[in-house]
Amino acid sequence: MKIRIKSLAALAVTLTVGLMLAQTSLDARRYDNRQKSQAGVFDYYSLVLSWSPTYCDSNAGRRDRLQCGRNRRFSFVVHGLWPQHEKGWPQNCRVKKGEFYIPRKVIDGMLDIMPSKRLVIHEWKKHGTCSGLGNKDYFALTRKLYNSVKIPARFQKANNFITTTPQQLEAAFIKENKGMDASMISVQCGRRKRLKEIRICFDKNAKLRSCGSNERRECRARQLVLPPAR
Repeated sequence: MKIRIKSLAALAVTLTVGLMLAQTSLDARRYDNRQKSQAGVFDYYSLVLSWSPTYCDSNAGRRDRLQCGRNRRFSFVVHGLWPQHEKGWPQNCRVKKGEFYIPRKVIDGMLDIMPSKRLVIHEWKKHGTCSGLGNKDYFALTRKLYNSVKIPARFQKANNFITTTPQQLEAAFIKENKGMDASMISVQCGRRKRLKEIRICFDKNAKLRSCGSNERRECRARQLVLPPAR
């Protein structure tokens, strides 16, 4: 009986130490993340372009009249422009008080390529604040990079189902965009092997560059479906 009690006591000590070490590790990661989330401190940008019909076919999309209502036949739209570290990313950085809230004129000016007021606000607070730019300049850069990407003709309209592969989709973009190679673009898919988004990487000077580890988890589906606009 005494041996059993001693064993249980030893186990309790082991578990306690393990929990303490785990909490210490978690606290260290949280501290590290805070250290990394400083405005302007990042390695590259990831321009994220969503396939709008995939979103519009979701429960949230069916309720979204601004992006998915009648006569809103978007194909690729801007999800966001994300400052990235080579591994991981900063988020929710501190900015000057006057820069935290986006002027209505800036929001409205993005709705043709980023058709959601809520998304515009969210992307600024989570990602844009870490760019080191003011909100006007951040969204101006977002538009500049979006305009610099040539969408292949096959994917400019969303009238019919498109069936392709992740590799073919990448190859189509590489063919249309001078200086782009496979290391600079990443295809992401969602449920039912449907295209969710593509990510294209740029350096701080708005030039194409290879992506970091964040974009290396690509879609592995053998076949990729791009649904049409509803």
